[in-house]
Amino acid sequence: MSMRELAVRYGFLVLLVALVAYFAIAADGFASPQSAVFIFQSVAITGVLALGVTATLVVGGFDLSIGSVATTAMMAAAYVMVILEQNAFVAVIACLLIGIIVGLINGFLIVYMRVPDLLATLGMMFLLVGLQRIPTEGRSIATGMTMPDGSVAEGTFSAAFLALGRHRFDFFIQNLIPVSVVVLLVLAVAIWFFLEYTRFGRMMYAVGSNERAAQLAGAPVKAYKIWAYVISGIFASIGGILLAARLGRGDIASGNNLLLDSVAAALIGFAVLGAAKPNAFGTAVGALFVGILLQGLTMMNAPYYTQDFVKGIVLVVALVFTFALSNAGRR
Repeated sequence: MSMRELAVRYGFLVLLVALVAYFAIAADGFASPQSAVFIFQSVAITGVLALGVTATLVVGGFDLSIGSVATTAMMAAAYVMVILEQNAFVAVIACLLIGIIVGLINGFLIVYMRVPDLLATLGMMFLLVGLQRIPTEGRSIATGMTMPDGSVAEGTFSAAFLALGRHRFDFFIQNLIPVSVVVLLVLAVAIWFFLEYTRFGRMMYAVGSNERAAQLAGAPVKAYKIWAYVISGIFASIGGILLAARLGRGDIASGNNLLLDSVAAALIGFAVLGAAKPNAFGTAVGALFVGILLQGLTMMNAPYYTQDFVKGIVLVVALVFTFALSNAGRR
């Protein structure tokens, strides 16, 4: 294997290890278990959303609405439990239904109305951002809040629901692995197996690589594309559930960076092990990379307004370096 091939295949993993080593030396406390918990928690929600983005990338699409779906699900969970005073099961079902419905609408607009995926999901993003603010007139949802009609919200988040975002399992060290990380691992393995080893998943890759050829081969291309957006919507809703459970309230501004971070993780996945295609394993590694980068910058007291700049530089350099070498090797 040539040096170029080694760089394409393992270059990003080397960069990830180097990043961890740098922050461990430069940032006091980065290598501590507490820091690991914060990284795991940030990785979990970003990773779940990024896996949803990956499903749409596989079929040659793209979902810009995934962050707003997550925040809508978070607000819906809070609304159902705090204002409607329903239990955790009802809240979870309501959130999942939101993801399914949004995914179906996105898929219908893209497949049957022939609206470009970026425009359709961008429109859905703005629609959901507005919709989630209407019931409370733009205010966050918390126990004891005063509603627009003057009533007081007396419902509370159930302990079972909050455990999804706050409980931690022992792993060599007490309280190290959050439930949300276990959810991410389960979903990552499930979507990885689904895409790589099932006929449905392989056909989704075929649709993304050559839609016309897949159609001529008799594949139901429209159905595969719609299902990809439904999967994306469901994963976004799960991310919203985890976020609501971690915060214990419906915070209207808490999901501002979800879209950018999840898209970054999904795109980084192209560079992992030289895959040059959307894949679940690479996306999980990409989410870990984003989490480590943000935690390291925070612990080094980097100003908040520089973090996105640094994250963008690292992302661009990693992807350009990988794809440039990969393309050079094919010539």
